[in-house]
Amino acid sequence: MKRDNQCRLLRKIFTVTGTVTLLLAPLHVQAQITYLPHEIALLPEYCKYTQAYRERIPGGNDPARIQQWYAIFGGSAGSNTGLFHHMHHYCWGLTHVNNAKLWAKSAQERNSRLENSIAEFDYVIGHSAPSEKMMPEFLTKKGESLIALGRAQFAIPELERAITLKPDYWPPYAAMSDHYKQTGNIKMAREVLERGLSSSPDARALTRRLSELGGTSGKSNAASQPSRKPAVPKQPAQENAPLPAPQAETPQSPAEK
Repeated sequence: MKRDNQCRLLRKIFTVTGTVTLLLAPLHVQAQITYLPHEIALLPEYCKYTQAYRERIPGGNDPARIQQWYAIFGGSAGSNTGLFHHMHHYCWGLTHVNNAKLWAKSAQERNSRLENSIAEFDYVIGHSAPSEKMMPEFLTKKGESLIALGRAQFAIPELERAITLKPDYWPPYAAMSDHYKQTGNIKMAREVLERGLSSSPDARALTRRLSELGGTSGKSNAASQPSRKPAVPKQPAQENAPLPAPQAETPQSPAEK
């Protein structure tokens, strides 16, 4: 009898503890969010006008700009409806990703940030209609975080879903191609890029990646040119030549197109 009472007490403790843990989980994610200038500088402009940001960032609490972004994303500030009412979660997710990439001091911190980013991306995905204009970007960001955590098997379906929703949106093609290249599957990396360029032929980010892979033939462009004897020997191409500035690959949000 005494043992049964002890078991019931333990079950109650575990139940309460689990409930508290679930309630505190979102708070744990938020607790890591800061609003430092160098973090804010990497976020889209609209983030400063979202909930949780507008009161903490100079100029963010501008009613006209807030209403403007509500109009873009849908809903209105007065009724607290529409996607923009939840977009601070997406901004939190982006902040977690940036911290994971740029400022994490350990693998554990990096992975924790990426896990938190997925939770935030899932939040806005879950609070968006399937036809939401931002859905391809949400899915792509989630896929990128999954790949960074070594879960490509879960990331690829998310990226393919983003492509299905908006075939001319190039970032999911780039994310998949980079993954295949990193894992040594050059054939798949090239095929993904060619598929992306067929839908978005002006995407320089995809063109550059395909050029680095040697184009469609698997050979460098230089190798396909007729052999000529130069008057002055040319300097060999630098293997580690700097890539274009990151701004050149910054995709325009589907909602702003």
